[in-house]
Amino acid sequence: PMHPEPGAAYQAFVAQFPYTETIDQAAAIDRIQAGLSADTPLDHLLCGDVGFGKTEVAMRAAMRMIENGQQVAVLCPTTVLALQHLTTFRPRFASFDLTIGMLSRFSSPKEEADTLIKLRQGTCQIVIGTTKLLSRELSFAQLGLIIIDEEHRFGVKQKERLKKMRSTVDVL
Repeated sequence: PMHPEPGAAYQAFVAQFPYTETIDQAAAIDRIQAGLSADTPLDHLLCGDVGFGKTEVAMRAAMRMIENGQQVAVLCPTTVLALQHLTTFRPRFASFDLTIGMLSRFSSPKEEADTLIKLRQGTCQIVIGTTKLLSRELSFAQLGLIIIDEEHRFGVKQKERLKKMRSTVDVL
């Protein structure tokens, strides 16, 4: 399979979820986790209305990647949405020893340079950002998953870059 089965860190992450999963959310989690265990890269579209728990589903996929030593990129069409994800991801992952960086126009040049170095070294496990994440200058130590929020809002050039990445990286 592409990735080992979820382990203790993943189970601890799930146990910290303060709500009960909805039936649809549980089904989506099961499908995505099965996809991560398959022999081919995951390419899954997750749909649902605002407030129906898509972000938790995505964060669980992220946790599984991180547990297996891989990095996660969360691609957002706007800086505001990237900031919203950052304020959701940081508290959810707070009890785990990992780094979550951000690349957007809200990042200072020093923060951006620091995040780029940590991504290359593998010491930043999750990066959340705008199309800066698709820059050719950006390199990851071990990118395992790209979570794309609102893919329909990206242009042709960005979609072409993502299409190339889909052959080697899991995409949600």
